[in-house]
Amino acid sequence: MEIRKARKVEKPWGYEEIFAETNDYVGKLLFVRQGEALSLQYHEVKEETLRVLEGTLDLVTGPDIERLENHQIGPETVFHIPPRTLHRMVAVTDCLLLEVSTTQLDDVVRLEDRYGREGTSAP
Repeated sequence: MEIRKARKVEKPWGYEEIFAETNDYVGKLLFVRQGEALSLQYHEVKEETLRVLEGTLDLVTGPDIERLENHQIGPETVFHIPPRTLHRMVAVTDCLLLEVSTTQLDDVVRLEDRYGREGTSAP
């Protein structure tokens, strides 16, 4: 048994709290401030499932940059992001999300980023 505090990672769009990190999965809470956006990105191997706990966000997904679709989603919505799927989340209101993923935390390919992080896996 292990008892500890979650690891908080500040992001330009809000923060993430990593509350579970094992050899098999990672669990996070993501807080995205209203009007802020995660980068347009994909993962080579990492797979994610997210659940909106609070707020409304625009989820942009697609197989490539020419075929992106926007889905406005809110509380209780669950979505799965397989590897190589382009995706971006934009907070319409303050948003809190629960994320469970595979363990490849640095597997981020940023195509566009309003905070100047394109091409990096930096926080």
